[in-house]
Amino acid sequence: MPPWLPGGFDLFAEQVVPILRKRSLFRHDYTGATLRDHYGLNRPPSVFSSSIQAIA
Repeated sequence: MPPWLPGGFDLFAEQVVPILRKRSLFRHDYTGATLRDHYGLNRPPSVFSSSIQAIA
């Protein structure tokens, strides 16, 4: 935890994160548009997809 909020977080983000990025210990960009994409998880099947097929 930073010693004070919110300023401590800003200081960390401005000074420490660039150092970690140079050392390849902190990412520059996310790999996907959603958290699910970022972790490489498949989208679960819709619970409504089977009910639509049963009606049609």
